[in-house]
Amino acid sequence: MFGVIEGTGFEELAPEFGSCLIGHARVERLWTGARWSEGPVWFAAGRYLVWSDIPNNRMMRWDETDGSVSVFRQPSNNSNGNTIDGQGRMVSCEHLARRVTRTEHDGSITVIADSFEGKRLNSPNDVVVKSDGTIWFTDPSYGIMMDYEGDRAESEIGACHVYCVDPETGNIRIVADDYVKPNGLAFSPDESALFIADTGITHDADGPRHIRRHNVSADNTLLEGGVIAECTEGVFDGFRFDRDGRIWTSAADGVHCLNAQGELIGKVHIPEMVANVCFGGPKLNRLFICGTTSLYSVYLNVNGAR
Repeated sequence: MFGVIEGTGFEELAPEFGSCLIGHARVERLWTGARWSEGPVWFAAGRYLVWSDIPNNRMMRWDETDGSVSVFRQPSNNSNGNTIDGQGRMVSCEHLARRVTRTEHDGSITVIADSFEGKRLNSPNDVVVKSDGTIWFTDPSYGIMMDYEGDRAESEIGACHVYCVDPETGNIRIVADDYVKPNGLAFSPDESALFIADTGITHDADGPRHIRRHNVSADNTLLEGGVIAECTEGVFDGFRFDRDGRIWTSAADGVHCLNAQGELIGKVHIPEMVANVCFGGPKLNRLFICGTTSLYSVYLNVNGAR
C-alpha cells in the first residue's frame, strides 16, 4: 500500500508529462487475485469501483471508504468492458452471453443488444455512452475464439464491427466496419470525435496495434478515421481522456499517456500487462488501473473527463 512497489514508476518523455504528476504520489496496489482484470468503472455516489475478472466469471467491487474488496456479481457472463450512463446505471459487455446489458437501479438486467440482423454478436468488448444516451460498443471475436473468456464458437456475423444503439428505439447499426479487432473506445471530452483501438496484431503478425480518431457528425455518423498513435509496447486496449484531451491508455508495460496530437509523452510503469483504466475519486484525479492480476491506482495532477 505504501512506499514504492517494485516495477512501478514514471517515465517522462516530454515536459508536459511532468506537469501531470504529483511529486510524492506513488502507484498503489489495491488488491490482487484476478486472472485477467478489465473494465473498471467508477460509481461516485457509492464511492466504489467495479471491474471485471473475465476468466473467473465475476465482477469485483473495491470500496473507497474502507479499502475492502468483495465480489459484486458472480457469475457475470464473463463480463469485460463496463461504463456508466447518464442515469448512473452500469452498462456491460458480456462475452459468454454475447451481448450488451444494463444493470437497472433495482438490480435487474436489461438486454441492450445481442444480435445484428438476426445474427448473434461475436463477444462485445468495450462500451461507452454518449451524453445523448446513445450506446457505442466494439465487437471483436476474442470471447468466441477460446473457452477461457467465453465459449468457443464460429462468428455468425463473420466480421468484427463497431456499433451504435439508439436508446429510444433500440435500433442497432454499424458505425465502423473496417477494423480487424476493434477494442477500447472513448469519446473526446467535447464528444466531437470517437477514438477506437484496433488490436488486430494479437492474432495476425501484420495486424494493427493503434488508435484511430473519427470525427462524429451531428447524426452520429463516424467519418473516416485516421491513425493517431501506434503502440510501442504490446497493444492499446482500454483508455480514457483527461479534461485537457490527453489519452491515458493501457499497454504491455503499464499506462501510456498521449497528448492531444497522439504523441507519447510519458508512462506509468506497472509490473504486469495493463488492460484498462478509468478515472475516479471525488475529484476524478485518481487513475484506477486494471493490471493482469491486480487493481492499482495513482493520484495525478489531472482530472478525468466527465
